Amino acid sequence: MNTRNFVNFHVLISHSPSCLNRDDMNMQKTAIFGGKTRVRISSQSLKRAIRYSDYYARYFISKSQRTRRLFDKMADELSASAESAEQTTAIEKCALYAAAIFEGKTKIDEIGKYERDKKSDHIETQIIPFSCAEIEGIKQILLEAAGKPEKGRIEYMKAEIQRLEREQRTRIDLDVALSGRMANSELIYPVDGALAVAHAITTHTVEPQDIDWFTAVDDLTLDAGETGAGHLNTQQFSAGVFYRYASLNLRQLQFNLGLLANINAEQTTESRARALDIARHVLHLLATVVPSAKQQSFAAHNLADFVIVSLADQPVSLANAFEEPIERERKIGGFLQPSITALADYWSRVNSAYGLDEQARAFALRGGIKLGDQEVLTSIADLEQWLANDGRA
Repeated sequence: MNTRNFVNFHVLISHSPSCLNRDDMNMQKTAIFGGKTRVRISSQSLKRAIRYSDYYARYFISKSQRTRRLFDKMADELSASAESAEQTTAIEKCALYAAAIFEGKTKIDEIGKYERDKKSDHIETQIIPFSCAEIEGIKQILLEAAGKPEKGRIEYMKAEIQRLEREQRTRIDLDVALSGRMANSELIYPVDGALAVAHAITTHTVEPQDIDWFTAVDDLTLDAGETGAGHLNTQQFSAGVFYRYASLNLRQLQFNLGLLANINAEQTTESRARALDIARHVLHLLATVVPSAKQQSFAAHNLADFVIVSLADQPVSLANAFEEPIERERKIGGFLQPSITALADYWSRVNSAYGLDEQARAFALRGGIKLGDQEVLTSIADLEQWLANDGRA
């Protein structure tokens, strides 16, 4: 069985004019790399697009619910079927107690004094990803606690929530297993994410960026003979070849999913096969999913042009292949082909210089490209199958 623990994903996508990720000033996100401005797509933006993609829903099915108002929603749902005003009041109290517990309150008097947010009038906590099974379990605890006497109710809820969290430790949803979970309560189990995703940046300088002056024409005033726009505004945009990088820790993934008793346990053929099956879908998502921002205006639904996947002993980014910005080749004219050449060459140099002995294959839309001494695959499905087979064709 292959013992390499990390899967490194390197993806090049050429995006047509677009504005896929914006900052608080409604400008494209950028980064200075190699002393030059690059357009940037944040890892958070990409991961959310992946979680909400149709492909994710088809193959991974369940995903966690990330919200500050879980207990507010539970209180509303349970109160709707309450049989008396007293039960409604009890449900409200229990929802507040649960929110306090998940906020890290430990003392009985602190939990008992927890209130709705004064501005929003909602029951709020830190934003936490809850698994589907976890949500149902908490809801059941609230309902049962509401039927118990007030005295001892908080102690009962603390004990039951602690029991539930212990049970759910090996039943977490895949997106939490991949992305992880932070927690400020000792009752909530934190999860170290198995998937690390870098901010995507252009392989070349994008400066200055373009501005789109757009208008909305008022149909009624136009019919009345008035000229001019009913609305005028601007939107920054650009085009470029983006480098995406992600690394998947296979052992961490197996542990997070309850396939290993502890992080140092011996992986089995079955547990590794499950992790690699997930990895193949992660590969597909990284090669095909694009953030949704301004897509109704730009429709930059571009797929990956070049992908390198390697089974390795450590995470290794190849971003430094583009520390010196790519220049256009006069004969070819674009940034894509020189970016592919630079990435493949840099992988070979790093692998050789450090003796990494990575097991790698590549996919390209164009044939005639080599990674090391191997011809690239021309079907993304073949690369996915190679990965699922643990580096075997």
